[in-house]
Order: sequence, then C-alpha cells, then structure tokens
Amino acid sequence: MRRRVAISVGGLAVLLAALDAYVVVSILVTILNDLQLPVNHLERATPIITAYLLGYVAAMPLMARVSDRFGRRIVIYICLAGFAVGSVITAEADSINWLAGGRAAQGLAGGALLPVTLALVADLFAERSRATALGAVGAAQELGSVLGPLYGIGLAALVGWRGIFWINIPLAVLAALAVHYAVPGGRVQEGERPKVDVIGGLLLAFGLAALVVGLYNEDPEKSVLPSWGPTMLVVGGVLVLAFVLWEWKARTKLLDMREVRKTPFFASMIASAIAGAALFATLIFIQLDAQLALNLSATKATLILVRFLAALPVGAIVGGLLVRRFGERWVTVIGMLLAGCGYLLIAHWPFHVLHSNHNLGFVSVPRLDSDLVIAGIGLGLVIAPLSSAVLRVTPRTSHGIASAAVVVSRMMGMLLGVSALAAWGLHRFQELTKGVALPLGIGLSEAEQKALEDKYTAAIDAALAKEYREIFLATAVLCAVAVLASLLLPGRATADVEPADVG
Repeated sequence: MRRRVAISVGGLAVLLAALDAYVVVSILVTILNDLQLPVNHLERATPIITAYLLGYVAAMPLMARVSDRFGRRIVIYICLAGFAVGSVITAEADSINWLAGGRAAQGLAGGALLPVTLALVADLFAERSRATALGAVGAAQELGSVLGPLYGIGLAALVGWRGIFWINIPLAVLAALAVHYAVPGGRVQEGERPKVDVIGGLLLAFGLAALVVGLYNEDPEKSVLPSWGPTMLVVGGVLVLAFVLWEWKARTKLLDMREVRKTPFFASMIASAIAGAALFATLIFIQLDAQLALNLSATKATLILVRFLAALPVGAIVGGLLVRRFGERWVTVIGMLLAGCGYLLIAHWPFHVLHSNHNLGFVSVPRLDSDLVIAGIGLGLVIAPLSSAVLRVTPRTSHGIASAAVVVSRMMGMLLGVSALAAWGLHRFQELTKGVALPLGIGLSEAEQKALEDKYTAAIDAALAKEYREIFLATAVLCAVAVLASLLLPGRATADVEPADVG
C-alpha cells in the first residue's frame, strides 16, 4: 500500500511540473501586456516557453544520476525547493529576462522530477508489475499538457497571472510533506553508491541546450535558422561529441553501457524520439491547420486539439495495463501502428473535414474526432512500454539516468523533429505559392475583383492543405520507422522478481 502512495505522491509532483510547462501558453498576451511588450511581436515571448523547456531537458540526466547515488527522496526535496524558488522569481519578474530566468529555474527543477519518479517505480515494483505504475506516471505527465492551458486561464481569472506562480509555493510545500511521509528515504540499496559523472552531465546538458538555442528562430520566414543558428549547432555538436568521447574514456560514467543490453536500449531511444516528434508536430500543426486552412479562431483550434490531448493519458494508462500481459515489444508496435494510421487519416482530411464523417455502416463517426483520438491513443500506448523496456535492460543502479534518457530522447525528438518539419513545410508552402499572384486588379468591376480574390484564396487554401498533408504523411512515415525499431524491444517478462527494499 505504501509504495502505491509513494508513486501517487511522485505522480502529483510530476503533474505540478508538467502543468507549469504549458500554463503560460494561454496567458502569453496577458503577460506581454503586463510587461508592456507589443502584442504584435509574440516571438519575444517565446523565451518564456523555451527557457522552461531548456531547463527541463538539461536537468534530467544529471539529477537522475544524482538520485541513483543519494536516493530518490532527497532529490525530490531539492527539485521541489528549486521549483518554488523559480516560481518566486517568475512571479516577481518585471522584465522578460527575469521571467525567462525564473522559468529556466522552474524547468531545471521540474525536469528532474519525471525520471526520478520513474526510477522510484522501478525501485518499488517488480519487473512485471511496474508497467501499470509507469503508465500512471506517464499519464500524469501527459495530463499536464491537457490541463495546463485550462489551468492557466482559470487561475489567471481568479488571482492574475502572477498568482499562478505564487500558488506553486504552498503546493510545493504540501508535496514535500507528502514525500517525507510516503517516499522511502536512503539510497537505492545500502552499499550501492554509484559515483556521479558531473563533467559528463554538464557536457550533455550544455550540448543539448546549444542545439535547442541554435534551432530557435524568431523569424522563420527569412531563413531556416537564425543568424546565430549555425554557430550554436556547431557548438552543440562539439559538446555532444565531447560527451561521447568523455563517456568512452572516463572511469565514472553518466550511464555505464557495459551492463546494458544495447540493442533494445537504443531501439527504445529511437522510438521515444519519434514519438516525441509526432506529438509536438500534432500540437503545432493541428493548431495551424485549424486556424489557417479551416479558418477557425485560436480558441476553437485549441478545442479541436483537446480531442488528441485527452486521448494521450487514456492511452498511457491502457498501455501500462497491457504491458504486463503482452510485453513491451507488442504494445509499442501496436501503439506506433495505431498512431501511424491516425496520421495517415489526418493527412487525407478533406477541406471540409469539420462536416466530414467516417461511415462505418452501422454508425457514422465525425472524422475529425476519430482521427485525432486514434493518433492520441496510439502515442499514449507507447509511454509505459518504452520506459519499462529501458528499465529492464539497464542495471538497477542506473535506473534514474536510464529513465532520464527516455524522456530526453523524447523531448529532443520534439524539438528537432518539429524544427525539421516546420522548415520543410515553410519551404513547400513558398514553392507551392510561387506562381500565385496577389489579387490586385486595376480597372475591374466589383464582380471581377471578387472573382480574382476568390481565386487567390482558393490557391492559398489548396497550398496550405497540401503542405499539411505532406507534413502528416511524413509523420506517419516516422511512425513506421518507430514500428521497425520497436520490434527490437524485449518481449514479455517470464518472472516477477521483487526489488530489494529501498532505504
């Protein structure tokens, strides 16, 4: 019973951090107005989001390894304290720089909570029975993406946008008290104290951060990369290469691969990265498709996306339940096949998809609803088996860093995948509209001018539809690659070996 309470407490801490990853999306305009920044330059607000994400990614590997050495509870304490400090900085910020700094501090602390909680699952549950708990923790992470924007709008209406971050302080204190009573103290096992590879952790963290900064472009219409992009990508590549060389030579490694089953480990990394790319492509391009191609408002576009987001945590829980019976390999294969089918259906949406149905003979299903739910359920299904597979093929003293590796690969897939798809999509749109002339008729009658404008609008709509069709076809192809990688994951476990007591 106590271990279930411990995982519930860890899951709530993960949910708190996940909520804050998305909470600012719905209140960006309010924040800009309060900081006296022009609303017509929303790109200036992107550091509020990217700073959190950078911290989130950078903290995972090092802090997860620290938890392998010093124990899960003390690291969760540190993370909650850091999250509270970052929330205070954010709530008190009077400039975009201080706001981004506070968000980065929140991300650094929040980013470590997920892999540490996933590793805690491995500490407390047997191999065959841990998948359900992993699915629940994964669902808490995904639930943050669903509730975050709504949570932000609701709290901002009651206490203002700064109040959102002040509320994090008592929530963090309550979470720390719950952790004290529910989460076992001490190290993973007495006598097991793996050393922490600080140099390797810093090289990887700064390398990933440099790659993310290099891909961030506040004006993508002028060029694929920002002016500093090539330099930062080179710096990031050099740091990642230095990390690889360091891990090869160092005596104390961030993740010692000698006892790791490498084929299923790297197959999990590939599948996780592709799942991340597909997830973020959906979040970005469904919104753009709804607003630009379907001519919906931002609010209605968000409501369309909720269909997909609500399906994610459902899939995560179901995936956790299925792994124990069928094993990681086939649950992941089915999940990625289902997601790929969903993206194929989305890629072939007709222009009037809002009024289009799938006729199944005995029932007619709204096409927009069903296709997004299929993709969401599919991506949700793979969350638990990918984490479970990595934990099965790594030694117990490396569960923290192994869990972090899954999440980092997924988030890097998000960042790199969506950047590549966006750059390609923008290029294709410009290519498709190259011969489309602006409707600037001179000396035409009102009817002729109207016909010219309608022709122009139809050409732009057709180009947008083709652009998004190709993007989602590419996403479906990525899912097919993930299916092939998933075939290399471990099958069903045959024994139910209980882990040793923790602390």
